[in-house]
Amino acid sequence: MKLTLSPMFAAVAGALALAILPVHAQDVVGDPDAGADKVAMCVGCHGITDYKTAFPQVYRVPKIAGQNAAYLVSALEGYAKRERKHPSMEGIAHTMSEQDMADVAAYYEQLGKSDADLPEQPRKASSTVAELLSKGGCVACHGENYSTSIDPSYPKLAGQYGDYLFVALKAYKDDSHATWGRGNPIMAAQVKQFSNPELKAIAGYIASLPGEIKTVEGPRFR
Repeated sequence: MKLTLSPMFAAVAGALALAILPVHAQDVVGDPDAGADKVAMCVGCHGITDYKTAFPQVYRVPKIAGQNAAYLVSALEGYAKRERKHPSMEGIAHTMSEQDMADVAAYYEQLGKSDADLPEQPRKASSTVAELLSKGGCVACHGENYSTSIDPSYPKLAGQYGDYLFVALKAYKDDSHATWGRGNPIMAAQVKQFSNPELKAIAGYIASLPGEIKTVEGPRFR
């Protein structure tokens, strides 16, 4: 089943997306080689396959190797500004300069990347999940294969851990908590129309898709 989106919704989503893209110094260019020396605080969680955190519930930390660098910078900036709330990530982000963020993001974007990682066509969703995805307009920002977003400051989703995606989606529903929640207005508007079981079904389908992101274990964890 091919997911379709009304031209009006796509245009509005695109316009809103451009309106809230993260703004950071245009002259900051990430250096992946420099980033390799700055990821000591990252590999303890993101460099271990299936590593789980217990806050605000038990779930696997996201795969970030192969992720868009612009998105990783945006996420780190969000934690530094508390637009994303997570005590550990906030603490790390506050220690990083703009250059540090750019370098680390550049390192992870190229980590483990190869031509063989290009995703296949998305697998067909069930009629129920397809209807949910269409209602949410997910492809308008994240692309038909959920690996090619309309802007690199949006994440690749295909193949991401389903339990992480579920927790992330729920975090956009309520930003009133002191230690967890996310403040993106577009995502908040989208997820609030779904029940938690519906969000879990969406997350499970996207997790099942072939994608480019992965966990690349650090040398000491191999």
